[in-house]
Amino acid sequence: MEFEELMENTARAFELVGVAVIVIGAFHAMVQAFFDRGQGGYYTRARSGFGKPLILGLEILVAADIIKTITVETTLESVTALGILVLVRVILSFSLDIEVDGMAPWRRAEADADADADADAESGTTNS
Repeated sequence: MEFEELMENTARAFELVGVAVIVIGAFHAMVQAFFDRGQGGYYTRARSGFGKPLILGLEILVAADIIKTITVETTLESVTALGILVLVRVILSFSLDIEVDGMAPWRRAEADADADADADAESGTTNS
């Protein structure tokens, strides 16, 4: 087996895994939302549960595109297409991440630190 063929098969495997993560995540989110009687309606719970698998699946698909472009198709056209595709997927992942967590990623560390400080204040301990 040649190197290009091996890398093409590797990229296909990544694509299959990425799609499987998205499909299984969607199914799991719908089933969990159906049986979970928590806050919000079915749509809100399913959408919330589907966000993280979708982000993970998109990241795996980006990895497949990078493998394919770098090792199999190294033309200016394919590199440009990869750049545009990665940019779109990064923007999509970023917006999904904000929607799922309810805050920008750089705010998450601040929120976690504030929550830890509040918990320490309630228990009477300090981090020194």
